[in-house]
Amino acid sequence: MRGMGEGESREGRPRLPEGFLFGTSTASYQIEGAAGEDGKGPSIWDTFTAEPGRIIDHSSGEVACDHYHRYREDVALMARLGAQGYRFSIAWPRIQPTGSGAANDAGLAFYDRLVDELLAHGIAPMATLYHWDLPQALEDAGGWLSRDTALRFGEYAGIVADRLADRVAHWVPVNEPNVASLLGYALGMHAPGKTLMFDALPAAHHLLLGHGLATQALRAAGAKAVGTANNHAPMWPASDAEADRAAADLFDTVWNRIFADPMLLGHYPEGFGELMGAQQADLAVIAQPLDFYGVNYYNPMCVAAPADPASAMPFDQREITGYPKTDFGWPVVPDGLREQLVILKDRYPDLPPVMITENGCSYNMGPDAHGVVDDQPRIDYLDSHLRAVAAAIHEGVDVRGYYCWSLLDNFEWGEGYTQRFGLVHVDYETQRRTPKRSFDWYADTVRAHR
Repeated sequence: MRGMGEGESREGRPRLPEGFLFGTSTASYQIEGAAGEDGKGPSIWDTFTAEPGRIIDHSSGEVACDHYHRYREDVALMARLGAQGYRFSIAWPRIQPTGSGAANDAGLAFYDRLVDELLAHGIAPMATLYHWDLPQALEDAGGWLSRDTALRFGEYAGIVADRLADRVAHWVPVNEPNVASLLGYALGMHAPGKTLMFDALPAAHHLLLGHGLATQALRAAGAKAVGTANNHAPMWPASDAEADRAAADLFDTVWNRIFADPMLLGHYPEGFGELMGAQQADLAVIAQPLDFYGVNYYNPMCVAAPADPASAMPFDQREITGYPKTDFGWPVVPDGLREQLVILKDRYPDLPPVMITENGCSYNMGPDAHGVVDDQPRIDYLDSHLRAVAAAIHEGVDVRGYYCWSLLDNFEWGEGYTQRFGLVHVDYETQRRTPKRSFDWYADTVRAHR
Protein backbone atom coordinates (compact mmCIF):
# COMPACT_ATOMS: atom_id res chain seq x y z
CA MET A 1 0.00 0.00 0.00
CA ARG A 2 1.35 3.40 -0.97
CA GLY A 3 2.13 5.64 1.98
CA MET A 4 0.86 9.21 2.19
CA GLY A 5 3.06 11.71 0.37
CA GLU A 6 4.30 14.99 1.80
CA GLY A 7 1.42 17.43 2.10
CA GLU A 8 -1.24 14.76 1.45
CA SER A 9 -4.31 14.08 3.57
CA ARG A 10 -5.80 10.68 4.32
CA GLU A 11 -8.43 11.46 1.67
CA GLY A 12 -5.68 11.77 -0.95
CA ARG A 13 -6.04 15.55 -1.17
CA PRO A 14 -3.34 18.18 -0.68
CA ARG A 15 -3.04 18.94 3.01
CA LEU A 16 -2.20 22.45 4.23
CA PRO A 17 -1.69 23.61 7.83
CA GLU A 18 -4.49 24.46 10.21
CA GLY A 19 -5.73 28.00 9.60
CA PHE A 20 -4.55 28.06 5.97
CA LEU A 21 -6.65 30.54 3.95
CA PHE A 22 -8.26 29.42 0.69
CA GLY A 23 -9.60 32.05 -1.70
CA THR A 24 -10.03 33.15 -5.30
CA SER A 25 -8.90 36.19 -7.28
CA THR A 26 -10.26 38.46 -10.02
CA ALA A 27 -9.50 41.91 -11.49
CA SER A 28 -11.81 44.83 -12.18
CA TYR A 29 -11.29 45.34 -15.94
CA GLN A 30 -11.45 41.61 -16.56
CA ILE A 31 -14.88 41.03 -14.98
CA GLU A 32 -16.79 44.19 -14.10
CA GLY A 33 -18.03 45.56 -17.42
CA ALA A 34 -20.21 48.69 -16.96
CA ALA A 35 -17.45 50.58 -18.74
CA GLY A 36 -19.08 54.02 -18.80
CA GLU A 37 -21.63 53.70 -16.01
CA ASP A 38 -22.07 55.76 -12.85
CA GLY A 39 -19.41 58.30 -13.73
CA LYS A 40 -16.55 55.89 -14.47
CA GLY A 41 -13.84 57.45 -16.64
CA PRO A 42 -11.92 55.72 -19.44
CA SER A 43 -8.87 53.64 -18.62
CA ILE A 44 -5.83 52.78 -20.70
CA TRP A 45 -7.46 49.41 -21.41
CA ASP A 46 -10.55 51.07 -22.86
CA THR A 47 -8.23 52.96 -25.20
CA PHE A 48 -5.96 50.00 -25.96
CA THR A 49 -8.79 47.59 -26.82
CA ALA A 50 -10.26 50.15 -29.23
CA GLU A 51 -7.05 50.19 -31.28
CA PRO A 52 -7.18 47.71 -34.22
CA GLY A 53 -4.98 44.64 -33.88
CA ARG A 54 -4.32 44.94 -30.15
CA ILE A 55 -6.64 42.15 -28.93
CA ILE A 56 -6.58 38.75 -30.61
CA ASP A 57 -10.39 38.43 -30.91
CA HIS A 58 -11.03 42.20 -31.24
CA SER A 59 -12.93 42.22 -27.93
CA SER A 60 -12.83 44.47 -24.86
CA GLY A 61 -13.88 44.55 -21.23
CA GLU A 62 -16.83 46.82 -21.94
CA VAL A 63 -19.26 44.15 -20.70
CA ALA A 64 -16.93 41.29 -19.65
CA CYS A 65 -18.72 39.19 -16.98
CA ASP A 66 -21.09 42.05 -16.03
CA HIS A 67 -19.93 41.59 -12.44
CA TYR A 68 -20.81 45.22 -11.69
CA HIS A 69 -24.48 44.26 -11.92
CA ARG A 70 -24.16 40.59 -10.90
CA TYR A 71 -21.82 40.81 -7.93
CA ARG A 72 -24.39 39.34 -5.53
CA GLU A 73 -24.70 36.24 -7.73
CA ASP A 74 -20.90 35.97 -7.86
CA VAL A 75 -20.51 36.34 -4.09
CA ALA A 76 -23.11 33.60 -3.65
CA LEU A 77 -20.91 31.39 -5.83
CA MET A 78 -17.93 32.17 -3.58
CA ALA A 79 -20.00 31.21 -0.55
CA ARG A 80 -20.96 27.94 -2.24
CA LEU A 81 -17.27 27.37 -2.97
CA GLY A 82 -16.47 27.86 0.69
CA ALA A 83 -13.94 30.57 -0.16
CA GLN A 84 -12.55 32.21 2.96
CA GLY A 85 -11.02 35.10 1.05
CA TYR A 86 -11.69 36.99 -2.18
CA ARG A 87 -9.08 39.10 -3.90
CA PHE A 88 -10.63 41.72 -6.20
CA SER A 89 -9.34 44.97 -7.63
CA ILE A 90 -10.74 48.47 -7.47
CA ALA A 91 -10.98 50.35 -10.77
CA TRP A 92 -9.17 53.65 -10.25
CA PRO A 93 -11.27 55.37 -12.98
CA ARG A 94 -14.44 54.48 -11.03
CA ILE A 95 -13.10 56.35 -8.02
CA GLN A 96 -11.37 59.26 -9.80
CA PRO A 97 -12.47 59.38 -13.45
CA THR A 98 -9.43 61.44 -14.44
CA GLY A 99 -7.03 60.07 -11.82
CA SER A 100 -7.12 63.09 -9.54
CA GLY A 101 -9.54 65.35 -7.73
CA ALA A 102 -12.70 64.58 -5.81
CA ALA A 103 -13.95 61.02 -5.47
CA ASN A 104 -16.85 59.71 -7.53
CA ASP A 105 -19.22 58.56 -4.81
CA ALA A 106 -21.09 56.15 -7.10
CA GLY A 107 -17.83 54.27 -7.70
CA LEU A 108 -17.00 54.08 -4.01
CA ALA A 109 -20.55 52.95 -3.28
CA PHE A 110 -20.17 49.93 -5.56
CA TYR A 111 -17.14 48.67 -3.64
CA ASP A 112 -18.93 49.48 -0.37
CA ARG A 113 -21.74 47.15 -1.43
CA LEU A 114 -19.32 44.46 -2.62
CA VAL A 115 -17.34 44.48 0.64
CA ASP A 116 -20.51 44.34 2.74
CA GLU A 117 -21.83 41.44 0.64
CA LEU A 118 -18.57 39.53 1.13
CA LEU A 119 -18.60 40.09 4.87
CA ALA A 120 -22.24 39.01 5.09
CA HIS A 121 -21.13 35.64 3.67
CA GLY A 122 -18.08 35.31 5.93
CA ILE A 123 -15.56 36.03 3.13
CA ALA A 124 -12.52 38.17 3.94
CA PRO A 125 -11.98 40.90 1.30
CA MET A 126 -8.51 41.42 -0.19
CA ALA A 127 -8.57 44.65 -2.21
CA THR A 128 -6.02 45.44 -4.92
CA LEU A 129 -5.80 49.16 -5.67
CA TYR A 130 -4.18 48.85 -9.10
CA HIS A 131 -4.65 45.94 -11.47
CA TRP A 132 -3.56 47.80 -14.59
CA ASP A 133 -6.59 50.01 -15.43
CA LEU A 134 -4.88 53.40 -15.18
CA PRO A 135 -7.13 56.41 -15.84
CA GLN A 136 -6.48 57.47 -19.43
CA ALA A 137 -6.10 61.11 -18.40
CA LEU A 138 -3.04 60.19 -16.34
CA GLU A 139 -1.55 58.24 -19.24
CA ASP A 140 -2.05 61.31 -21.43
CA ALA A 141 0.05 63.22 -18.88
CA GLY A 142 2.87 60.64 -18.99
CA GLY A 143 1.43 57.58 -17.26
CA TRP A 144 3.76 55.55 -15.08
CA LEU A 145 6.74 57.14 -16.82
CA SER A 146 5.80 60.26 -14.83
CA ARG A 147 6.60 60.56 -11.14
CA ASP A 148 3.40 62.51 -10.70
CA THR A 149 1.35 59.36 -11.36
CA ALA A 150 2.85 57.74 -8.26
CA LEU A 151 1.89 60.80 -6.22
CA ARG A 152 -1.66 60.71 -7.59
CA PHE A 153 -1.81 57.00 -6.75
CA GLY A 154 -0.99 57.70 -3.13
CA GLU A 155 -3.86 60.22 -2.98
CA TYR A 156 -6.25 57.73 -4.57
CA ALA A 157 -5.19 55.08 -2.04
CA GLY A 158 -6.08 57.45 0.77
CA ILE A 159 -9.56 58.07 -0.66
CA VAL A 160 -10.31 54.36 -0.93
CA ALA A 161 -8.81 53.57 2.48
CA ASP A 162 -10.89 56.23 4.20
CA ARG A 163 -14.01 54.48 2.87
CA LEU A 164 -13.07 50.79 3.20
CA ALA A 165 -10.12 50.29 5.57
CA ASP A 166 -12.40 49.43 8.48
CA ARG A 167 -13.75 46.35 6.67
CA VAL A 168 -11.09 45.07 4.22
CA ALA A 169 -8.89 42.37 5.73
CA HIS A 170 -5.95 42.55 3.27
CA TRP A 171 -4.70 45.21 0.88
CA VAL A 172 -2.50 44.95 -2.22
CA PRO A 173 -1.43 48.34 -3.61
CA VAL A 174 -0.08 47.24 -7.05
CA ASN A 175 -0.58 43.99 -8.93
CA GLU A 176 2.49 42.69 -10.77
CA PRO A 177 4.49 45.88 -11.32
CA ASN A 178 6.93 43.84 -13.44
CA VAL A 179 4.22 42.77 -15.89
CA ALA A 180 2.66 46.24 -16.00
CA SER A 181 5.98 47.89 -16.83
CA LEU A 182 7.50 45.20 -19.08
CA LEU A 183 4.43 44.31 -21.17
CA GLY A 184 2.85 47.76 -21.04
CA TYR A 185 5.83 50.10 -21.46
CA ALA A 186 8.76 48.00 -22.70
CA LEU A 187 7.24 45.48 -25.15
CA GLY A 188 3.87 47.03 -26.04
CA MET A 189 1.85 43.83 -25.56
CA HIS A 190 -0.42 45.38 -22.93
CA ALA A 191 -1.87 48.85 -22.44
CA PRO A 192 -0.66 51.51 -22.98
CA GLY A 193 1.23 49.70 -25.76
CA LYS A 194 4.61 51.47 -25.59
CA THR A 195 7.78 49.78 -26.85
CA LEU A 196 10.51 51.54 -24.89
CA MET A 197 12.58 48.46 -23.99
CA PHE A 198 15.02 49.39 -21.17
CA ASP A 199 13.83 52.99 -21.27
CA ALA A 200 10.70 51.66 -19.53
CA LEU A 201 12.60 51.16 -16.25
CA PRO A 202 11.39 54.51 -14.79
CA ALA A 203 7.82 53.19 -15.14
CA ALA A 204 8.83 50.24 -12.97
CA HIS A 205 10.31 52.60 -10.38
CA HIS A 206 7.20 54.79 -10.28
CA LEU A 207 4.96 51.72 -9.85
CA LEU A 208 7.14 50.73 -6.87
CA LEU A 209 7.05 54.27 -5.50
CA GLY A 210 3.26 54.21 -5.90
CA HIS A 211 3.22 50.97 -3.91
CA GLY A 212 5.14 52.66 -1.08
CA LEU A 213 3.03 55.80 -1.05
CA ALA A 214 -0.19 53.78 -1.11
CA THR A 215 1.09 51.60 1.74
CA GLN A 216 1.68 54.72 3.82
CA ALA A 217 -1.81 56.02 3.03
CA LEU A 218 -3.43 52.69 3.86
CA ARG A 219 -1.65 52.45 7.20
CA ALA A 220 -2.58 56.04 8.04
CA ALA A 221 -6.24 55.09 7.54
CA GLY A 222 -5.92 52.04 9.81
CA ALA A 223 -5.60 49.28 7.20
CA LYS A 224 -5.21 45.92 8.95
CA ALA A 225 -2.75 44.14 6.62
CA VAL A 226 -0.86 45.48 3.60
CA GLY A 227 1.14 43.29 1.23
CA THR A 228 1.94 42.70 -2.43
CA ALA A 229 1.00 40.59 -5.44
CA ASN A 230 4.31 40.25 -7.27
CA ASN A 231 4.68 37.91 -10.24
CA HIS A 232 7.63 35.60 -9.68
CA ALA A 233 9.20 32.88 -11.80
CA PRO A 234 12.31 30.72 -11.41
CA MET A 235 14.76 31.34 -14.24
CA TRP A 236 16.17 28.23 -15.88
CA PRO A 237 19.26 28.67 -18.12
CA ALA A 238 18.78 27.05 -21.52
CA SER A 239 22.11 25.24 -21.02
CA ASP A 240 25.13 25.15 -18.72
CA ALA A 241 26.97 27.51 -21.06
CA GLU A 242 28.28 30.58 -19.26
CA ALA A 243 26.46 32.93 -21.65
CA ASP A 244 23.10 31.25 -21.00
CA ARG A 245 23.63 31.26 -17.24
CA ALA A 246 24.55 34.95 -17.34
CA ALA A 247 21.45 35.75 -19.43
CA ALA A 248 19.22 33.85 -16.99
CA ASP A 249 20.78 35.68 -14.06
CA LEU A 250 20.21 39.03 -15.74
CA PHE A 251 16.58 38.22 -16.52
CA ASP A 252 16.12 37.03 -12.93
CA THR A 253 17.26 40.48 -11.87
CA VAL A 254 14.96 42.27 -14.32
CA TRP A 255 11.88 40.11 -13.66
CA ASN A 256 12.22 39.23 -9.97
CA ARG A 257 14.85 41.17 -8.04
CA ILE A 258 14.23 44.69 -9.36
CA PHE A 259 10.82 44.48 -7.69
CA ALA A 260 11.45 42.32 -4.62
CA ASP A 261 14.81 43.80 -3.57
CA PRO A 262 13.61 47.39 -2.99
CA MET A 263 10.51 46.17 -1.15
CA LEU A 264 12.32 43.68 1.07
CA LEU A 265 15.93 44.92 1.23
CA GLY A 266 15.52 48.65 0.68
CA HIS A 267 17.75 48.92 -2.40
CA TYR A 268 17.87 48.03 -6.08
CA PRO A 269 20.20 45.32 -7.39
CA GLU A 270 23.69 46.63 -8.07
CA GLY A 271 23.88 48.79 -11.19
CA PHE A 272 20.13 49.41 -11.51
CA GLY A 273 19.44 52.30 -9.12
CA GLU A 274 20.50 55.00 -11.58
CA LEU A 275 18.70 53.32 -14.49
CA MET A 276 15.44 53.32 -12.50
CA GLY A 277 15.55 57.07 -11.98
CA ALA A 278 15.20 56.81 -8.20
CA GLN A 279 15.50 59.83 -5.96
CA GLN A 280 17.44 59.41 -2.72
CA ALA A 281 14.43 59.20 -0.40
CA ASP A 282 12.35 56.94 -2.66
CA LEU A 283 13.74 53.62 -1.47
CA ALA A 284 12.74 54.28 2.13
CA VAL A 285 9.20 54.87 0.89
CA ILE A 286 9.18 51.70 -1.22
CA ALA A 287 10.55 49.56 1.64
CA GLN A 288 7.55 50.02 3.93
CA PRO A 289 7.19 47.01 6.25
CA LEU A 290 4.75 44.46 4.82
CA ASP A 291 2.29 42.24 6.65
CA PHE A 292 2.39 39.61 3.90
CA TYR A 293 4.24 39.02 0.66
CA GLY A 294 1.94 38.04 -2.21
CA VAL A 295 3.30 35.73 -4.91
CA ASN A 296 1.64 35.24 -8.30
CA TYR A 297 3.04 32.10 -9.94
CA TYR A 298 2.32 30.47 -13.29
CA ASN A 299 5.49 28.81 -14.61
CA PRO A 300 9.31 28.98 -14.74
CA MET A 301 11.02 30.70 -17.66
CA CYS A 302 13.82 29.26 -19.80
CA VAL A 303 16.39 31.91 -20.71
CA ALA A 304 19.27 31.91 -23.18
CA ALA A 305 21.83 34.35 -24.48
CA PRO A 306 20.40 36.15 -27.53
CA ALA A 307 20.75 34.19 -30.74
CA ASP A 308 21.05 37.46 -32.65
CA PRO A 309 24.06 39.53 -31.47
CA ALA A 310 22.25 42.66 -32.70
CA SER A 311 19.18 41.96 -30.53
CA ALA A 312 17.87 44.89 -28.52
CA MET A 313 17.40 42.59 -25.52
CA PRO A 314 20.34 40.80 -23.83
CA PHE A 315 18.38 37.56 -23.39
CA ASP A 316 16.04 35.26 -25.32
CA GLN A 317 13.17 33.35 -23.80
CA ARG A 318 13.05 29.71 -24.89
CA GLU A 319 10.27 27.12 -24.76
CA ILE A 320 10.27 24.77 -21.78
CA THR A 321 9.87 21.22 -23.05
CA GLY A 322 9.08 17.94 -21.36
CA TYR A 323 6.05 19.18 -19.43
CA PRO A 324 2.32 19.25 -20.25
CA LYS A 325 0.96 22.59 -21.41
CA THR A 326 -2.20 24.54 -20.68
CA ASP A 327 -4.43 25.71 -23.53
CA PHE A 328 -2.50 28.99 -23.31
CA GLY A 329 0.68 27.03 -24.15
CA TRP A 330 2.18 27.62 -20.70
CA PRO A 331 4.18 24.70 -19.24
CA VAL A 332 2.69 23.05 -16.16
CA VAL A 333 5.56 22.86 -13.65
CA PRO A 334 4.15 22.57 -10.12
CA ASP A 335 7.57 22.13 -8.52
CA GLY A 336 8.52 25.52 -9.93
CA LEU A 337 6.21 27.04 -7.32
CA ARG A 338 8.00 25.21 -4.52
CA GLU A 339 11.34 26.22 -6.06
CA GLN A 340 10.33 29.90 -6.26
CA LEU A 341 9.05 30.00 -2.70
CA VAL A 342 12.29 28.48 -1.40
CA ILE A 343 14.31 30.98 -3.47
CA LEU A 344 12.43 33.85 -1.82
CA LYS A 345 13.00 32.41 1.68
CA ASP A 346 16.71 31.94 1.03
CA ARG A 347 17.17 35.30 -0.71
CA TYR A 348 15.27 37.43 1.81
CA PRO A 349 15.98 36.54 5.46
CA ASP A 350 13.16 38.78 6.71
CA LEU A 351 10.57 37.57 4.19
CA PRO A 352 7.09 38.28 5.60
CA PRO A 353 4.45 35.54 5.68
CA VAL A 354 3.60 34.55 2.11
CA MET A 355 0.24 34.46 0.36
CA ILE A 356 -0.14 32.84 -3.06
CA THR A 357 -2.21 35.70 -4.48
CA GLU A 358 -2.59 34.13 -7.95
CA ASN A 359 -2.11 30.66 -9.38
CA GLY A 360 -4.22 29.04 -12.06
CA CYS A 361 -4.48 27.75 -15.60
CA SER A 362 -6.38 28.17 -18.87
CA TYR A 363 -8.34 25.19 -20.17
CA ASN A 364 -11.15 25.99 -22.57
CA MET A 365 -13.68 23.21 -21.91
CA GLY A 366 -17.32 24.25 -22.02
CA PRO A 367 -20.53 22.62 -20.80
CA ASP A 368 -21.39 19.24 -22.35
CA ALA A 369 -24.91 18.11 -23.32
CA HIS A 370 -25.72 17.66 -19.63
CA GLY A 371 -24.35 21.08 -18.63
CA VAL A 372 -21.22 19.61 -17.03
CA VAL A 373 -17.84 21.28 -17.55
CA ASP A 374 -15.39 18.40 -17.15
CA ASP A 375 -12.08 20.24 -16.68
CA GLN A 376 -10.01 17.43 -15.16
CA PRO A 377 -6.73 19.07 -16.29
CA ARG A 378 -7.54 22.08 -14.05
CA ILE A 379 -8.22 19.76 -11.11
CA ASP A 380 -4.86 18.08 -11.72
CA TYR A 381 -3.19 21.50 -11.95
CA LEU A 382 -4.67 22.81 -8.69
CA ASP A 383 -3.98 19.54 -6.87
CA SER A 384 -0.32 19.49 -7.90
CA HIS A 385 0.27 23.16 -7.13
CA LEU A 386 -1.30 22.93 -3.69
CA ARG A 387 1.00 19.97 -3.04
CA ALA A 388 3.91 22.17 -4.11
CA VAL A 389 2.82 24.78 -1.56
CA ALA A 390 2.69 22.06 1.11
CA ALA A 391 6.21 20.97 0.13
CA ALA A 392 7.49 24.56 0.41
CA ILE A 393 5.94 24.86 3.87
CA HIS A 394 7.73 21.62 4.81
CA GLU A 395 10.98 23.31 3.69
CA GLY A 396 10.37 26.22 6.03
CA VAL A 397 8.50 28.77 3.92
CA ASP A 398 5.75 30.47 5.94
CA VAL A 399 2.86 30.30 3.44
CA ARG A 400 -0.48 31.38 4.93
CA GLY A 401 -2.93 31.22 2.02
CA TYR A 402 -3.71 30.37 -1.61
CA TYR A 403 -5.95 32.40 -3.95
CA CYS A 404 -6.89 30.51 -7.10
CA TRP A 405 -6.92 32.47 -10.35
CA SER A 406 -9.71 32.83 -11.18
CA LEU A 407 -13.24 32.65 -9.86
CA LEU A 408 -14.73 33.37 -13.30
CA ASP A 409 -13.75 32.98 -16.92
CA ASN A 410 -12.98 36.54 -17.98
CA PHE A 411 -11.31 38.99 -20.37
CA GLU A 412 -7.73 37.77 -20.60
CA TRP A 413 -6.00 41.00 -21.65
CA GLY A 414 -4.41 40.69 -25.12
CA GLU A 415 -6.00 37.25 -25.58
CA GLY A 416 -9.52 38.64 -25.16
CA TYR A 417 -12.02 35.88 -24.43
CA THR A 418 -10.00 33.08 -26.03
CA GLN A 419 -8.58 31.78 -22.72
CA ARG A 420 -10.64 30.50 -19.79
CA PHE A 421 -9.05 30.52 -16.33
CA GLY A 422 -12.22 30.29 -14.24
CA LEU A 423 -13.54 27.79 -11.73
CA VAL A 424 -16.87 28.99 -13.13
CA HIS A 425 -17.68 28.90 -16.85
CA VAL A 426 -19.21 32.13 -18.19
CA ASP A 427 -21.37 32.21 -21.32
CA TYR A 428 -20.58 35.72 -22.48
CA GLU A 429 -23.75 35.95 -24.60
CA THR A 430 -26.16 35.09 -21.78
CA GLN A 431 -23.90 35.73 -18.74
CA ARG A 432 -24.92 32.31 -17.43
CA ARG A 433 -22.52 31.01 -14.76
CA THR A 434 -21.81 27.26 -14.68
CA PRO A 435 -19.52 25.95 -11.93
CA LYS A 436 -17.01 23.49 -13.38
CA ARG A 437 -15.90 20.17 -11.91
CA SER A 438 -12.81 22.01 -10.66
CA PHE A 439 -15.15 24.29 -8.66
CA ASP A 440 -16.53 21.25 -6.83
CA TRP A 441 -13.04 19.80 -6.32
CA TYR A 442 -11.78 23.06 -4.83
CA ALA A 443 -14.88 23.33 -2.63
CA ASP A 444 -14.30 19.80 -1.36
CA THR A 445 -10.63 20.62 -0.67
CA VAL A 446 -11.60 23.73 1.30
CA ARG A 447 -14.23 21.75 3.21
CA ALA A 448 -11.71 19.03 4.06
CA HIS A 449 -9.56 21.65 5.84
CA ARG A 450 -12.35 22.97 8.03
